Amino acid sequence: MISCNEAPENNLQTTSAIPIKGTWKLLTGTLIEKGDTLVTDYTKDRSFIKIINDSHFSFLSHTLRKDTTDFSAGGGAYSLNGNNYTEQLEYCSAKEWEGHDFSFTVTITGDTLVQSGVEKIEAQGINRINIEKYIRLKN
Repeated sequence: MISCNEAPENNLQTTSAIPIKGTWKLLTGTLIEKGDTLVTDYTKDRSFIKIINDSHFSFLSHTLRKDTTDFSAGGGAYSLNGNNYTEQLEYCSAKEWEGHDFSFTVTITGDTLVQSGVEKIEAQGINRINIEKYIRLKN
């Protein structure tokens, strides 16, 4: 009788976890660096998606303009502890970004994910706040 009343351990983890798995389309990206703020609208000339499964993430980005080929991609493993999301970037079209971890705070409200944190790569002189707003894509 006692075992019938116990919730399976992984059910507790599933119900308390942020529903981060899925395909996400980037709407806006805000970079704050050295007092300057740059906001990019990803609904106009660019398309950027992030795909997150049980253990890995990937991203794909390209221009929507026909006169140029601007493409970037990357991915790797990630960890999620509460709303603390850390990407371990293993693959990237910008090779200098590979091998770095990036920690973010994530919040999900309805179908909107907001990810914010500091991107820092000392060797490249990169130290900036990155805030990204995504919408979940439907199947």
